[in-house]
This record gives sequence, structure tokens and C-alpha cells, in this order.
Amino acid sequence: MNMAEPTDVPALLSPDETRRLTELSRAIKAAARAVVLYPSGHPAIVATLRRMAEATSARHLSEPLTITVLPDSLKIQDRGPAKPDPTIVELAELLHQHLIGEITIHPGGDVEAWRQFLLLVGRAPDEVRAEGGIARAWTTMAGRHVDLREIDYSEVLRERSGGRPAVWDRVVENCLQGDAFDLDDEAIRELLELTADPERLGELFTDLEQRAAAVGEGAIGQRAAALLRMLRGIVEAVSQVDPERLEPVLKNMSTAVGQLAPDTLLDLLQQPGAQSDGDGEDRALVNAVVSRMSDQTIARFVARNVISGTTSTDRVAAAFQTLVKDREDRQRLLTLAHKDVAESPLGNTDGFEGVWSKVAETMLTEYSDESYVSDEYGRELSSARTRAIEVEQVSDDPPERISAWLGTVATTALRSLDLAVVIDVLAVEDQDQRWGEMMTPVVALIEDLLLVGDFEAADRLVRVIVDHAAGGESKVRQQYAVTAIDLLVAGPMMRHIGTHLSTIDDSEFEQVKRMCVSLGEVMVKPLAEALSTEERARPRQRLTDVLLAFGVVGRRTAERLKSSANPAVRRTAIYLLREFGGSEALPDLTELLDDNEPQIQREAVRAILNIGTEQAYQVLEKALATGTEQSREAIMQSMSAMRDERAAPLFVYIIRHVSHRGRLAAVYLRAIEALGSLRDPEGVKPLKEALYRGEWWAPRRNALLRSAAAAALARIGTGEARAVLEEAVASGPRSLRAVVRPHLSHLSSRPTAAPGARS
Repeated sequence: MNMAEPTDVPALLSPDETRRLTELSRAIKAAARAVVLYPSGHPAIVATLRRMAEATSARHLSEPLTITVLPDSLKIQDRGPAKPDPTIVELAELLHQHLIGEITIHPGGDVEAWRQFLLLVGRAPDEVRAEGGIARAWTTMAGRHVDLREIDYSEVLRERSGGRPAVWDRVVENCLQGDAFDLDDEAIRELLELTADPERLGELFTDLEQRAAAVGEGAIGQRAAALLRMLRGIVEAVSQVDPERLEPVLKNMSTAVGQLAPDTLLDLLQQPGAQSDGDGEDRALVNAVVSRMSDQTIARFVARNVISGTTSTDRVAAAFQTLVKDREDRQRLLTLAHKDVAESPLGNTDGFEGVWSKVAETMLTEYSDESYVSDEYGRELSSARTRAIEVEQVSDDPPERISAWLGTVATTALRSLDLAVVIDVLAVEDQDQRWGEMMTPVVALIEDLLLVGDFEAADRLVRVIVDHAAGGESKVRQQYAVTAIDLLVAGPMMRHIGTHLSTIDDSEFEQVKRMCVSLGEVMVKPLAEALSTEERARPRQRLTDVLLAFGVVGRRTAERLKSSANPAVRRTAIYLLREFGGSEALPDLTELLDDNEPQIQREAVRAILNIGTEQAYQVLEKALATGTEQSREAIMQSMSAMRDERAAPLFVYIIRHVSHRGRLAAVYLRAIEALGSLRDPEGVKPLKEALYRGEWWAPRRNALLRSAAAAALARIGTGEARAVLEEAVASGPRSLRAVVRPHLSHLSSRPTAAPGARS
């Protein structure tokens, strides 16, 4: 039998390294969104940037951290995260859009430094590339706490294609400059090899398209003209050298054209030379290429742009309708595209089929704005977002008027207006179904607000949903609201809240707690789950406070927490049980008395003493009687370590109820000693009982226990304690007098303590 050869397992980061990378990704992603949405002085900006600076301070980051950026993941020293996290993927996509291949974070970046970096990352990638790329822009900003290594796009293409031919750059430069191909025999041979591969030919077209935007040929018409020159040059070169290869090359070009952006493809189809009789050859060339586009190529063109979501659906629809004239063919190709989109991550999202139905409707609906928008203006309008327009500002308005007007369009004002509009629409919408359809974007808005730490705005929206979920005139609307709460709680809500718990102030925390409690019992489970994995002290304490606010419902979560493998979480369970109090917690606390962590045992003993009932003392007595010697020792040490009045009643209970003989004799003796150490006057009476307890057949044990009781009374030192010792010396049995006399002599050398006082 042949044994299968072991496969290579990719190296992964350790759980701690994965957690650190995840937390860092969440902090950067939240801060990146916050700096774009809010002005610099907004509390959300201050909180997120402080958390970002703290996470990368010298205290948490002892040395530079180098992260490799992949299109959909991040790696440290060629090792990926052990546990996938959506935030890592989102950050990788954001950095990759800026062609960042590697980022090195140095310790010590302050709030302002991170704000400048995140503002740069938040800009449109095309806009930054037009200025020379993100690495150059960051260098001009004198960035020091972050080093960037930008991806060389030409190098990427070279690696992807196994080595780019030398003719590549010459062809692209000729097309950009409007020159005719001027190639020698070797270059033509390389060009023919290149055109034989549709994938590499598509990379060539994409390279030309992107480089046209980078060198100032940003207008879509100019990009399309450059591509038309490339098509013409390739066809001429092939026709001259090897005409028989023209048909396969045209097919490969049709596949490569499907990789273009919708605006570029649409304008290529609408180029003056391709649509008029003024240049029939160009028109015939474009038609020859487009007519050879296969159904699969067109379907993939639609699917790719729908999945990316970076292009207007109207522009994709316009290109699609220009390529496919027949309505039945459009429906068939959309079915093919639907299959590709459904297999992508977009197909796994909630409501995908509804979104696709709207996309398909747009693709099939004929729409034209020719009656009021010319083709030239439409092309320029479509490309306007890729170009900066300088406007000279000339105004006679006084500065204070301009400042007041700018305040009305500031980010904070616009977001407040946006929130008010959403709340007003929810209030005035009278159709239940349409109101229910709004719940999905409203939940997404709440999640965004929680991500950036705008808890006040999130709380306002949550209150609207909670009010409808509580009941009203419409049962249908109530069900929609309940479903929205379930979606919110099941989503990233707790993860977003958890990122802020260590930085927000007490007033913001009270707002968070009020919001969580208002959502009802459904919040208890995610709170408990977050608490069971939280290791930071302050967030754990605040999560505990939120659970306590749920009252009896929150107490039930302690049963799940006390079984956690994390000792810190088990201590939290004890804290919850102690805070809720009551004899109902005793069974759970009893289990924790056998914990293998001494700190857990001490906390459990304290919690039981805090209950302070006869039943609680019986639990401890039973634990002492039935537990192992190691367990009894740990419990007694825990009790002895407690130096407050709560422990005294327990020691009194032990002296009066635990046998001074047998396996618990040591426990009995420790209770006598501990009661003396506490110097509680309430211990005089039980110590007197212990002083006279004993059997005639065990003189040595009697002497040991009586000596301990006399010593404890002497340590208490009150008048009542002294009287007990004097009585024993005066009228007690001879064996007792011999034991007590040394302790009384020692006590007599000290001043008498006032009755009821502690010495």
C-alpha cells in the first residue's frame, strides 16, 4: 500500500500573535473610517486614534512590526492568522487598493501622526496614484512611524506572466503618445507571442488603461483612444507578419477587452472612429473584436463588476446593452453571470437574491439620457470622479459668514442631519412592508456608528427599533423590529463595542450599558460570550457591569462562565455570583471550591462568606469534611488570609460544629488560631467553650487545643477575655490551670483593653 506523501501545511501565527494582529486590524480599520466620517475634534476621532496610538506605543510594541499585505489577508514573517477575521480581510483589501505590499509600524506613533496616515489611506486610490503613489505621498508628509513598500505594478505583471517581454513598455508608450508602432523583428516576434495568450493580452490592456490614468490621460475618451491605437497596431503587425494568425488574435483580443472597466469599454464602442463613416477601418476593427466576444466573456464582465461594486450599475448596464442587443440573449447571459456571482463571497451575504434581482432589472431596462445629456458630456460626467478640478474662490462674504456656512456642511452636521432624516422617515412611513425593508440598512448604519464609537447616535436608532419591538398598533411592524434586533445582536455589534470599552469615559459607558439593556435578554448571551474571551481588565469589568444591569437574567450566565478554561473568566463568574448574592448561588460557588487555582478558591470562599448564612457555613463545613487534604488546606489558607469581620462567624461556626477529633482536628485548631488573629470580641464565648472541651483519655490533645484557645483569648485581650482566663486559673481543672497560667501572665503584663475594643 502506498502511503500518501504529507502535504505542506502553511505556517500560522500563534493564538497570541493572531489576537494582536486582529486587534491592530480592528483599531486601524475603525480609525480609518472615523477620520473620514468625522472632523478632527470629534470624540469618536479622539477615542479611536488614542486607541490606535496606545496599541502601537512602545509599551505594547517593543520592536518594529512588519506586515506583508496580500489581496485578502495579512502576514507576519510569511505566517498568516491562525483564525480568520473579517477585519483582517477588510484591512488587507484597503491597503492592497493602494498597492501597498508591505507596511512596517514603528513604536511610538502619536495621535496626529496616525491621523495623517489614515487620512491618506482614506483617499481614493486613483487620486493618490495620480500624485505619484501612496509611498511618495507619505514620504512628502514626512511620515516616520510607518514605512510603506509600494507594489510595482509592472513587476506584478511580470511575476504573474512569468516575465514580461521587452516590447511591452514600448507598445504601451506608443499608444499613450499617439505614435505608430515602430518595432524591429525581435519586438514583433515578442508581440506575436504575447497576443497568443488572452490572459497576458488582458494584462497588457489593463496596464495601458491604468497607466493612461496615472500619466494624466484620465479622461475615459482618451483611454479608449489609446486602446483603439493598440488594437490597430496589433492587427497591422499580425497582418504583415503572419496573416493566418489574425483570427486567433482577434478572438484573444475579444477576451482581453472583457477585462476593461465598463466606462472604458463603453467609450471604446462609442469612439467617433468606431461609430461613424469617417474611419470605416476603425469601426470595422472594433466590431470585429466585439463580435467575437463569447457569452462567457460577457457574463464574466458583468459578474466581475457586480462583485467589485466599484462601478455604477447603470454604466455596467449601458456597456452590457451595447454589447448584447437582443433581450432574450441578455436574459440568458445574466443567468450565466448570476452563477459566477453566486459562487463569490457576495453570494453568501443576506439578501443577495434581492440585490441581484435589482441588478438584473437594471441590466434589462433600456435607459437613455441622450435627450438631455450629450454623449461627450456623459463621458466627462462619468470620469469626473477621477479628476481634480481647481476652483478659484472669490467671495465678498465676511469670514464669519463663510465659517457659519461651512459649519452647516461640516461632516458632523451632515451626519446629524442624515441621522435625523433616517429617524424621521421611520416615523412617517405608513406602509409596514416598506418600513420593514428599511431595517436592513438601519441595522448596517447602527453597526457603522458602533464601529467608530458614536454611541449617542447608535442609541437613538436602537431606541426607535426597541420602541416598535415593545408593541404598538402594528403587529407586522413589531415583528420586523424584533427581527432587526436579532440581526443586530447576531452581527459584529459586541465586537465593535468591545474595541471601545477600554478607552471610552464613564458617561459613554453608561450610554452603552443603557443601550444594551434596552435590547433585552437577547443581549445576555453575546455579552457572556464576549466576557468569556476578554482578557483585558477594564473591558472585562465593564462587561460584567452590563451583565449585572440585567438582574436575575444576568445571573444565569455565571453557570456558563464558571466552566471556562480561563481563570480570569472563572473569577468573573464568582464576582457575578457574589454581586447577585443569595443562597441560590451556593451550588455554583461550591463547585469552584475544588478549583485547581488557589486564587479561584479564595474568591469562592469570599463569595460564600459574603452570603453569610447558616447554609453558607454548612457548605464550607461540608467542603472541609469531604474534600481532599489539599483542598482543605487551600480552603483554610483562603479563610485564614481573610482579615475582616466576615470571616469571624465562619470560625465560630467551625469551633461549635466541627469535631475537634478525627480528620478535621487540624481544621478545628486553625479556626481557633484564626479567631484569635482576628481579635474579634464575638469570639470570646466560643473560645471559652473550646477552652473547657476535651476528654480525660487524650491529655496531649487537650493540652494542645486548650493552649491554642488560651492564646487566642489572650490575643483578643478584652476584659471579658481576661475574665475567662482568670476563672480558668482560679477554678478550672488542674490540667487546665497549668495550660492557661502562662498566657494569663503574658496578658497581665499588657494594659487591659476596653470592652468591645480590638487590640
